[in-house]
Amino acid sequence: MTLSDRDIRGPLFDFLEQEYGMIRIIEEKQTGRARADVVMVLYDRLCGIEIKSDADTYVRLKNQVKYYNQYFDLNYVVCGSSHALHIDEHVPSFWGIIIAEEENGTIDFYIRRHPLPNPKMKPEKKITLLWRPELSAIQRKYHLPAYQQKSKQFVQTKILEKLDPQDIHTEISAALFERDYTLINAQLDEYRKEHRRRK
Repeated sequence: MTLSDRDIRGPLFDFLEQEYGMIRIIEEKQTGRARADVVMVLYDRLCGIEIKSDADTYVRLKNQVKYYNQYFDLNYVVCGSSHALHIDEHVPSFWGIIIAEEENGTIDFYIRRHPLPNPKMKPEKKITLLWRPELSAIQRKYHLPAYQQKSKQFVQTKILEKLDPQDIHTEISAALFERDYTLINAQLDEYRKEHRRRK
């Protein structure tokens, strides 16, 4: 059986939950000029997951690896058995590798290689995954100035300067665990109203 991306995703998420416990899955997240197939949110880390189905090629993988490395603390590539022999040649040695195989009508996964901490992750890139209201919540929690007249990038830089690195990782994960995509428009409207009131 040739495994498609759609075949892999649902069973993969169940597998990851069994492996890691409490996680949140965010699909199709823009990271720079590439789109991460899956972001797995852990307590104090983010894990990027690229899915290479049996129908996929390696044409875009080099560019995808570049952007995954900037944003995530850990990375996995998940691939069908057709890629199993050569996938190691296409991802860095610190990436994890999960192989998906169909057997008796079900898809089984095994971890060929666990991921190591990503030495290329850039905190200034990772923090851009948060929305402005989420940054504001961190500012309030740690009693930082509101910086109402400043840009989002300025606020991101100040948070990186003022907070302990481990606290930053934990807060980013906490924000993504709590994010409600159905409420984002209301949250942004409320943030803008508050911003106008303070002008």
